[in-house]
Amino acid sequence: MAGCESQIYHERQRLQFCLLHSLNNLFQDKDAFTREGLDSISEPHHNTLTGNYDVNVMIAALEGKGKSVEWHDKRYGAYSINLGADTLMGIVLNVPVTRYVGLWRSRRWVVMRKINGVWYNLDCDLTVPQPFTSEDEVKGFLDQNLSLGGEILLVNNA
Repeated sequence: MAGCESQIYHERQRLQFCLLHSLNNLFQDKDAFTREGLDSISEPHHNTLTGNYDVNVMIAALEGKGKSVEWHDKRYGAYSINLGADTLMGIVLNVPVTRYVGLWRSRRWVVMRKINGVWYNLDCDLTVPQPFTSEDEVKGFLDQNLSLGGEILLVNNA
């Protein structure tokens, strides 16, 4: 697997544009989405200064690219997700974040995708994509995020 990560497109976090970076990471294309494109569908669903977009923007952007988004019912846990489904393009997590000794609370987007048979955490806060060793590890990661208040959205090819 050495060297495989270098062939994977991975944008890093800048300001609060993690949705923009996450969507480009999901599509493995730096030009899949732009700030201007997300801004055009986002009013009033984002912070105009920082770019902090909400779920409505994500869903509209993905539907505009022919994808569908399915909220995963957290009551069933991640082990009920079929990671091998032909229609599954990737997974978007919306996770809570607390910074500055609890003074600032927010949520952020984290993307996971299977590339060349390997699932990757493409979180734009990571310096490089992190491969998972198995589907059980993916599901464990998802369940851990669910237990911390995260939400799972499955992105499907329509």
